[in-house]
Amino acid sequence: MLKPASYPRNPSPTFAQRAVDGLLRLLATYMLPVGIGMFSLVALLSWPDHYAHDDGLALPLQVLAPDTGLAPGQAAQLLSQRPPIDSFETRLSEQPLWFAFTPRIDPSWAGAGIGIEFPSRHATAIACWDAQTLQPLGDASRTGAHGAMAAVKAGFALNLGRATGQVLCRASFVGPARLTAVAWPSGQLELSIQDFHRKSGLLDGGMIVLTLFVLVTALINRQALYIQFAGWLILSLRAGALSGGWDTQWLGQAVPADWLLPMRAVTIALFALSSLTLYQTLFGAELARTRFGPFLRFSQWVCLPFVACALLLPYRVFLPIMWGVVAFGLGLMTLGLVAIMLRSRNRVAMWFAASFAVTFVSSLAEVAGAAMELRALSDVVNSVTAALASSLLAALAVAEQMRIETEQRMAAQEKLEQAFEAMPVGLFTLDMYGTFLSANPALRKMLDMADFVPGRTGWKQFFADSLWIELYETVHMRSEAEMQIASRDGSRRFLVSATLARGRIEAVLQDVTDKHKATEQLRFMANNDPLTKVFNRRGIEKMFEGAAHTLEAGKPLSLAYIDLDRFKLINDLFGHAAGDEVLKQVCERMALMLGGGQQIGRVGGDEFVIVMPDTAVPLASLICRGIVDRIGGTPYRVGDKAFHVRGSCGLIEVAPGMPMKDAVSTADRACREAKGGHNAGLVVYERGSTAFQERASELNLVERLSGPDATKDMFLEMQPIMSLSAPHESLNFEVLLRMREPDGRIAPAGPVIAAAEKSGRAGVLDRWVLSTTLAWIEDNADALGNTRFVCMNLSGASLNDERFVQDTMATLALYRHVAGRLCMEITESVALHDLDNTRRFIDEVRNFGVKVALDDFGAGYTSFSYLKELPADVLKIDGNFIVNINAHPANVAIVEAIVNLAANLGMKTIAEWAEDADTIRTLAEIGVDYVQGYAIARSQPPEKLLAASSSASFIKSEEVLQLVRTLGAPANEAAAPDADRLRDLY
Repeated sequence: MLKPASYPRNPSPTFAQRAVDGLLRLLATYMLPVGIGMFSLVALLSWPDHYAHDDGLALPLQVLAPDTGLAPGQAAQLLSQRPPIDSFETRLSEQPLWFAFTPRIDPSWAGAGIGIEFPSRHATAIACWDAQTLQPLGDASRTGAHGAMAAVKAGFALNLGRATGQVLCRASFVGPARLTAVAWPSGQLELSIQDFHRKSGLLDGGMIVLTLFVLVTALINRQALYIQFAGWLILSLRAGALSGGWDTQWLGQAVPADWLLPMRAVTIALFALSSLTLYQTLFGAELARTRFGPFLRFSQWVCLPFVACALLLPYRVFLPIMWGVVAFGLGLMTLGLVAIMLRSRNRVAMWFAASFAVTFVSSLAEVAGAAMELRALSDVVNSVTAALASSLLAALAVAEQMRIETEQRMAAQEKLEQAFEAMPVGLFTLDMYGTFLSANPALRKMLDMADFVPGRTGWKQFFADSLWIELYETVHMRSEAEMQIASRDGSRRFLVSATLARGRIEAVLQDVTDKHKATEQLRFMANNDPLTKVFNRRGIEKMFEGAAHTLEAGKPLSLAYIDLDRFKLINDLFGHAAGDEVLKQVCERMALMLGGGQQIGRVGGDEFVIVMPDTAVPLASLICRGIVDRIGGTPYRVGDKAFHVRGSCGLIEVAPGMPMKDAVSTADRACREAKGGHNAGLVVYERGSTAFQERASELNLVERLSGPDATKDMFLEMQPIMSLSAPHESLNFEVLLRMREPDGRIAPAGPVIAAAEKSGRAGVLDRWVLSTTLAWIEDNADALGNTRFVCMNLSGASLNDERFVQDTMATLALYRHVAGRLCMEITESVALHDLDNTRRFIDEVRNFGVKVALDDFGAGYTSFSYLKELPADVLKIDGNFIVNINAHPANVAIVEAIVNLAANLGMKTIAEWAEDADTIRTLAEIGVDYVQGYAIARSQPPEKLLAASSSASFIKSEEVLQLVRTLGAPANEAAAPDADRLRDLY
C-alpha cells in the first residue's frame, strides 16, 4: 500500500540564531533610522552651507505709473522729480510703469561686478536704459532676453558690470506684483540663483517621489483615496512653485509664456477642487452629521463654476474671485475639522486640520499682503513654506488613515477568521480541480472529514462526480451557483451556494436534510389526503389538468365518481377510528384495480374521484365494475368486527375543454343515479348522452344568468286561480316566470330557477318579477277590477338575502297603491329554516297590504304548531296530495285536515295541480277555497288575462264547466259569453 511522502520538518531555531535575528531586526528597524536622523541633524547645524551667500542690497526707487506713452527721455525727466521709495505695489494693475534707481555698492564688494535683481514673479517684461545717455542696457520677457538683461529665479536681473550710474527702466506686471530692486555682487548673485534652483529641485523631486510612492500604493491597494491624495500632492507642488516663482518650469522644461497665466489660474482652481474632494472623501460621513454639511455640499457645487472661471476669465479678474472662494472654502473646511475633532477626537482630522490651517494662514497672508500692502506677512508665511508644511501634515494624515484602515482590516480579518471557524454552516474554497483549499470545522463535521489535508482532500470523495461537473460549469457560466445536492450515499441533502472569485470557488454548504424531508412532507400533505395517502382535491385537480392536455392529442380521458353507501353508520355506531380504517382499506382495494397513470382522489368524507388518462370508456367501465365489486365483495375487518360497505360509481367520458368541476359534477350526477339502484351500482355517461346534454344546458343557463343581461329574454305568464265559492266573480292568478331561448323555444321553468339558485342570481330574477308584476298591475288596474290577489313565488335564497329584502320594501313603497293585490308565496321548508327571519319579513310586507301564502304546504316535515308563529293569509296545499286524490282516501283526509286547520286559523286554502272535474268536485266538497291547475287553465299571456272577467272564463272542458255552473249557479248566464269568447281566442 502506498504511503504519502514524508517531508523533514524545520528544526526549532537555537538561542544564538534567535539572538542574531533580534539584533539585526533592531538595527534595521530602529537604530538605523535614528542614526540617519541624528547624522542629518548634526550636518544641518554644524556643517557649512555649500550654497551660503550674502544678502543683496535693496535699492530705493523712483516710480512713475502708469506709462502714458512717454519716451525714455521724458520719463527720466519726470522721474527725477519723484521721491525715492523702497518698493511699489501695482495693485493688480497691468499698465506698464517707469522707474529709476542708482546702484549702491557695499564697501566689501570692491572690484566685483554688480547685478541688479528684480525679484517679482508677477513681472512679465522689463527693459532698461542708461539714464544719462539713454543707451539701451537690455530687455527681457517671459519669452526671451537681450543685452545685459536675463530671466533669473522668479523674476529678471540686469548685469551692470562695474557701472554705477543711474538706470532707467520700464516694466509690465500681471497680478498682485511688488516692484523692488536688489543689488548683488556678481558671485553672490550666482550662488543665490544656484541655491534657488537647488531648493526648487528638492521640492519638485521630493514631492514627485512622494506622489509616485502614494500613487503606487494606491494602485497596489486599489484605494481611490490614495489616488486623490497623489493628485493633491502634485497640485500642492504647483501651488508652492507658483508662490516661490519657479512655476515657469515643469520637470526641468520651460513653460511657454502663453501658458503661464492660464496655468496659474487653473492650478489654483484644481488645487481647491482636489482639496475639497479629498476632504469630503475622508470626512464626508462625519460632516453630514454636523451643521457644516450643507455648506460643504454648497462648496462642491461652486467648484465647477470656479474651474470655468479659471479657464475663461482674465487673470486679474480671476484673482479676487479666487481669494474669496479659497478663503471661504478653507475657513469652512477648517471649522468642519474642528467640529469633527470636538466630536470624535479623530487624529486624521487633527493632521488635516493642521494642514489646512497652514494653507489657510498662508493664503490669507498672501491675500492681505496683496490687498493691504502687508508684505511682511507674505515674507514670513508664503505658499512655498505652506506647500511643504501642508503636504507633510497631509501625508501624516493619510498615513494615519492608512494605519487606521490597516488596523481595521486586521481586525476584520481576525473577525472573519473567527467567524470562519465558528460559523455553523460549512465554508470552503475549491480550486479548479475540485480540491479543497480550506474548510471550516462545520464543513468537516458535516462531511465527516476525518483527515482534512488542504490541496489533497477532494470534492468527489463526498459527492457524485456529476455534481462536480454541474457545479463547475454553472459557476463558470454565471459566476455563481446555488444547487441542492445529495451526499454520495444519498442519506443526506445539502444546499451549496458558490461564487467564482480569483480563479477559485468560494462556497457555503448547509445541511438541509431535515428541511428537505419537511418540504417533501408538506408537498405530500398539500396534494394528498393524510388519512388514505391518495390525492386530495387539490392533488387530483392538478392531475386532471395534466391529463386533460392529452385530449388535444386525441387520447381518451375518463373520470369516475365513487360514493360509499351507508358509510356514515360506521362512524356513528363504531366511531371514526373504525371508519378511518375502512376508508384506508377501501383505497387499497380500489388501487389494486388501477394501473398506469390512473389515480384516486378523496374529495369528501366517503367520496372519491378516479382520473383515468388514456382510458376509453369501455375499458374504464370494466375497471369501475371491478372497483364496485371489490368494494362490496368482502367485509372489512377492523379488530374483531367486520363491516359490509357498498359503493356506487358514476363514470363519464371527459370532453375536450371540460373543466374539472363540470366533469366531477356530471360524474356525481351519474353516481347519484347509480345509488338509486340502477345498473347494479354503476352508471356510465358517454359523450353525447342525454345526461351530458342536460348538464351542458344547465351550464349554459348558469352562464347566461350570470351575465349582465340575465333578464333580457325573461317574460311573464299568468295561471288563473279559481274561487270554488264564486268562480265567476274573481280573476285571481299566479305569476310564472318564463324564458325564451335564442331559437324561440320556451325554456322549462324548473331548470331556469335551479340555474339561478346555483349561480346566486335568484334575487335578480325575483326583483325583476316583483317590479314587473307591480308595474303591470299598476298599468292595467282598471281592467283588473275582479282581481283580489296575484300570487308570486319567492326563492329561499332571496328571502335570506338582506339586500333583497331591503330592495323589496323599496319596490313595495314605490307601488304602495297596488301592493295590496300582491300575494307572496313562501315555501314551507324555507319558512321553517329561519322562523324569526320569516316572521320579520311577513310583518314588513303586510304593512304594505301584501298577502302571504305558505307554498307547498304538507310537502315537508309539517308541524302544525309553527303555523301559529307565522301570520300567513293562505295555505297552498302541495300538489302531490291533490293529484289522483280520489284514488287515495288518505290524501282526502289529509287535505280535509289542512282545510279545517286553515279555516280555524282564519286562512284561505289553494289546491294546486287540479287536473279534472272529479278532483275539483272533491275539493269543493272538502271546503277548499281556490283551485289551480290544468282543469281550469294553463298559464296565459298577460293580455288574455285582461280580456277575461274571471278565472272561470278560461275553462274549456265541458265537464268542468258543468261542475262550475253547479258551484256558482247565479252567475252561469253571465259567464257563458265570456267562456265562448275566450274559447275563440285559443
